[in-house]
Amino acid sequence: MPTFNSRVLMLAAGALFATSACGGNASVPTAASQVSAPGASAIVPDDTTSILKNLTKDVEIGSTVDPKNGDAGPRAVSIARSTFGLLKKGQLLVCNFDDSAGSAGKGTTMEVLDPAPHSKPATFTQSTKIEGCDGDAVTATNQVYGAGMLSGLVSRFNQSGKFEKSHGSPIEVPFDDADAFCGFAYAPEDIYIADSKNGSILKLAFVPVSSGNVKVTQVITGFGVNKGSGWSALGPSGVQYNPTRTGSRCNDTLYIVDGVDNTVVAVSNASNLLAKDEIVVQPGGKKFKCVDPSKTCATVVYSGSPLNAPVASALLPNGNLIVANTKGGNTLVELTPAGKVLDTKTIDTSSTADIFGLAATGTTDSDTVLFYTDTKTNTLQELEP
Repeated sequence: MPTFNSRVLMLAAGALFATSACGGNASVPTAASQVSAPGASAIVPDDTTSILKNLTKDVEIGSTVDPKNGDAGPRAVSIARSTFGLLKKGQLLVCNFDDSAGSAGKGTTMEVLDPAPHSKPATFTQSTKIEGCDGDAVTATNQVYGAGMLSGLVSRFNQSGKFEKSHGSPIEVPFDDADAFCGFAYAPEDIYIADSKNGSILKLAFVPVSSGNVKVTQVITGFGVNKGSGWSALGPSGVQYNPTRTGSRCNDTLYIVDGVDNTVVAVSNASNLLAKDEIVVQPGGKKFKCVDPSKTCATVVYSGSPLNAPVASALLPNGNLIVANTKGGNTLVELTPAGKVLDTKTIDTSSTADIFGLAATGTTDSDTVLFYTDTKTNTLQELEP
């Protein structure tokens, strides 16, 4: 996470915005606020225009093979939101899950690529702290939290790729991680971590905000896991945070893909997740026990076909989601926050899962593009209009 001084420089002076909106079991929020300034804003309706349907061109951005040690097997992909250190705004950071011999879970590198065809990978970092790299959350100031499935750690690297600190227990087998920052002055910036051993979501938070005191809490538990290893593992993953601001309010919704139960779950007012096991997923993945539904709870966005062992997801600029299946062909599924399927697109009909990382960028429906990792070719690809 950013240090106190860097956050002050980044955010400048401002007030700490208090929790104000309510959540619950009734519906999936679309623009409800949990981190907000005074005042109310209207709920933004779902955008039912399919983005995926318009992404007809598949372009190779570049190889993801590490130029120094040959690590391959691209898994997670994230986009830098600012220019700081080794990362420039818009660049892509990719995790390698395999080593040069193709051993699953032995990869220890992250690569940086420009968002343009013929990009060459550059090593951002190499460390056994991220062995089995399957998550690369980038903060607002380009600090990176790498998740290692085999190392069992989530580790922080500074803007130059230098290792700073690792976090272990209660993390067991980190399966994915995502940054969550709404953008308001002195609003919390947290890292959410999915665990494929115990089916939990953990929150790495600075308490109090902007301090150097890090707290890791298991805030959600009960998601299904298949106890698989390597590429075959399934559990909660595809974590996405919606930071969209409508007036003085932040969406503050956390999305989680459940690959065992074939669901996509939305957690309302995610910043209110503060204590151990605030949400418990019931068997089957479709019902939830929440300590205080008025503050935060979960709902099912979508369940069942065409979802088929999904792992990766991307949040589109318009608030919709694209989810990638790992069974039944490498099929992408586009959903609205209300659970309407807008389109599906099969990238590769092979029975071997190839797509484990997704990320989207753009400002409008017409200029949105989708990046995906292809483990079959060890490349980063872009779907564009």
